[in-house]
Amino acid sequence: MNYFVEGLQGSGKSTLVNRLSEKNQDYKAICEGEYSPVELAWCAYVNKETYEEILKKYNDISDEIKEKSFKEDDHMIICYTKILTDIVGFHKDLEQYEIYNGRQEFEAFKDIVFRRFRNWDGDKYIFECSIFQNIVEDMILYRNMSDQEIIDFYKELADIIKDKDLRIIYLKTENISESIGVIRKERSDEHGNEMWFPLMTQYFDESPYAKSNGVSGVEELFKHFAHRQELELRICREIFGDKVTLLESKGYSDDEF
Repeated sequence: MNYFVEGLQGSGKSTLVNRLSEKNQDYKAICEGEYSPVELAWCAYVNKETYEEILKKYNDISDEIKEKSFKEDDHMIICYTKILTDIVGFHKDLEQYEIYNGRQEFEAFKDIVFRRFRNWDGDKYIFECSIFQNIVEDMILYRNMSDQEIIDFYKELADIIKDKDLRIIYLKTENISESIGVIRKERSDEHGNEMWFPLMTQYFDESPYAKSNGVSGVEELFKHFAHRQELELRICREIFGDKVTLLESKGYSDDEF
């Protein structure tokens, strides 16, 4: 069995991943930014030529880069956010090689996602936001895709992984603004200055979706989250069916999963 823990930001995914790990200590938990066979959040995805150029450009930390790099087919995956360095601009530079936020043409993006899920043959994994969050955000905010187009994408993905032994655990958030309010405080510095939420708001405001629809601000961001959750729940219900366990965010007991 493999577990995919899904839900909106602030729904309690990390907490549930930890609880699942405690109950299943022979499983490997994979969170965002770590090397994953199915997810590329906070990772650079580059061909070998670009990889060698990066090693030369950042020769002083090339050993650290190699330590956080993984070969897949004809590409290298660099878990760059796991590299600690005081080199100015390093993380921003490698961010450009992520596959999300419209950085890849759609067919290339689709091929990467589908190929990695197709090639994945592991077992006993606990994945954090590896089926929905980053993929759906990319398709809504950076490709302006319709709900039906996104559903069609997931129909194809579901066919690819139909024989995989997996369970999607979706944490449904009833009060989005309240839930986000909690993590706004949690993700602040020692002086109470918010670190995460201003970046999240900027990410939304600067997206092609927001610009083309003439929307911005916190209220519109929450509307986006509500739409995203509704769409993800529809995908769970219509496509993944009995492979899904639906839990109330932060309102479930251990015997429910």
